[in-house]
Amino acid sequence: MSTIYLHLTDHALQEARRNRCDQSLSGAIRRCPMTIFAIGQRFRPATESLSVPPSRERERERERTVTMFLAVGACLAALLVLLYSCFIGGRGPNPFAVDSREPLKPRVTNKKEKNKVLKQGFVASKVPEKLDAIIVGSGIGGLGVAVLLAKVGKRVLVLEQHDRAGGCCHTFTEKGFEFDVGIHYIGQLKENKPFRCLIDQLTNGQLQWEPMDNPFEHVVLGPPENRRVYPIYHGKDRFPGELKKCFPGEEAAIDKYVKLMKVSVPLFFSVWVLAILKFFPSSVVWFLTSTGLAQWMSPFLSLAPRSLTEVVNELTDNKDLRAVFSYIFGTYGNMPKEASFSVHSLVMCHYMDGAWYPKGGASEIAYHMIPIIEKAGGAVLVRAPVNRILFSEAREACGVSVMKGQEEVHITAPIIISDAGLLNTYQQLIPKDLQTLPVIQNQLQMMKSGEGGLSFFIGLNGTKEELGLKADNFWIFKENNLDELLENYMKGTREESVKNIPIVFVASPSAKDPTWEERQPGKSTMTVVSFARYDWFEEWKDRKVTNRGPEYKELKGAFIQSIVEILEEHFPKIKGKVIEYIDAGTPLTHQYYIAAPRGEIYGCDHNKSRFTAEACAAIRPQTPLKNLYLTGQDVFLCGFAGALAGAVSCGSVILNRNLHLDTIFLARQQKQKNKDKKKM
Repeated sequence: MSTIYLHLTDHALQEARRNRCDQSLSGAIRRCPMTIFAIGQRFRPATESLSVPPSRERERERERTVTMFLAVGACLAALLVLLYSCFIGGRGPNPFAVDSREPLKPRVTNKKEKNKVLKQGFVASKVPEKLDAIIVGSGIGGLGVAVLLAKVGKRVLVLEQHDRAGGCCHTFTEKGFEFDVGIHYIGQLKENKPFRCLIDQLTNGQLQWEPMDNPFEHVVLGPPENRRVYPIYHGKDRFPGELKKCFPGEEAAIDKYVKLMKVSVPLFFSVWVLAILKFFPSSVVWFLTSTGLAQWMSPFLSLAPRSLTEVVNELTDNKDLRAVFSYIFGTYGNMPKEASFSVHSLVMCHYMDGAWYPKGGASEIAYHMIPIIEKAGGAVLVRAPVNRILFSEAREACGVSVMKGQEEVHITAPIIISDAGLLNTYQQLIPKDLQTLPVIQNQLQMMKSGEGGLSFFIGLNGTKEELGLKADNFWIFKENNLDELLENYMKGTREESVKNIPIVFVASPSAKDPTWEERQPGKSTMTVVSFARYDWFEEWKDRKVTNRGPEYKELKGAFIQSIVEILEEHFPKIKGKVIEYIDAGTPLTHQYYIAAPRGEIYGCDHNKSRFTAEACAAIRPQTPLKNLYLTGQDVFLCGFAGALAGAVSCGSVILNRNLHLDTIFLARQQKQKNKDKKKM
């Protein structure tokens, strides 16, 4: 097999050198199936036609199967060499060509000074001339790709419909309390890791992170009279080790669960296959998906059709352990029986080395990214609602229309990037005649809105020590039958469900941020997140955002009361007059402030069908419409890390180089430099 592998590899390299173009690649791809067939024939035993015992025949059949798989692997290796040679050769400019980290500057805490960066209102005179790209939406997916382009000299305009930049990374202040709306904890931020390296480059090293406690989460199951609390520790050895202490006799199930997670998500190669499907040429992607090679290459894709419930139920009969295995489903929004085990594994592995929180709060993220965009001649402007994307007669995206009062302001650029979400882009922003194109409709049929979100913001009188708040999270469930709990809640009427919220996520942003006491002494905050159906609130969607009527206010109040009862039960020190401020964000709130079509907090639904190879290949940064691109969490995965992965994929397509690999290479260089310094 090694001879065949070398032969195929040499052949692929020779072909690549002869003709570095899509046409030669397509030809090589077309020849691969025949190569596989030929290898399989070559290894077919000469005595195959002789009569042999059935057991021996089965053994030979297994041998032939293994041989075929090895042959496929050899052909695949050759194909990847060809792909690397043709499409990852570094032809485009590299935003990570140099390490852009700078010495730390003094932290700016003055809100007026920060707002000069975060709240630059749109007027036509502020639009830079000779734009290279326009980005719709200033979430981390939009800002991320804007910085990548700015770092190679591109002049980019980012337009945000809200009154401040940042998307789900923004903060707001009420009654003297500052609240983060979407950043609760981030993983994979160890020094010299690729993800940390990426964020450092996107902020010039100015964004600092504070590690959370260990255990960083607690899973709470059951009513007060039968409550069980299970701490979740990070650490590749400590995570399973502490679980085994909580569940004696379940060691084999815990080991198998950890092994399956690692099989599903070998974080470099398996997930990198998703990137291949996102930005490699369509001929390559068609070959990988239609032959099944994509699934074969990536355990992530092969395990994606299996539900979380299906997998954990096979591991153990212990219902509490099943719930603990599944608890983090709230970070992507699908109940366990609808969730992909691969996606769940990816999230669990994301926090395996720890969890961090941004020092100074979530607004620090956008605050340190925007100056990089401006330095390259670009701008980030808020109160700039894009009502449509402009197209030429040749059906090529060429600009956007921004509503300024009752007038439209047209802005042109050769590249248009949407961070507004796939559904908003295809159903609201492009012309009706383009919406009906079969290729657009095909993508829309693959995706649907995720579940609506409920957010609660609580301002407390007292320090974290006085209130017993720590740098950790709590996942509180009424019982261990997670699927049944959430299904009954979501199927119930709003009058029934408001009294029976089955799952809540609770955290204290102020306790996680070491700068909080300096900025807001004697105060604390808590954030609670849960789910709600959009149609429970839909009748008030056209009312004024600050006054949707007494019935809406009453429903919000009922949800708030239920949450307060849960919090006081689990955090008794906040009872009484400690709560100075509390308000709720409903699906309508999310619809208004972050333009979520049905109030979802994780973009398009993360169900199993979204992560088939075909769907992953179809939903990519390149849209079927020339010059129009997608970025953010709908391109890759939800959350801060997922949206940034979407930004890197989008930047890879536009700049014609694999920025995912560039990030990894830079991280390795930094790690080596640090080792060399220690030796000196």
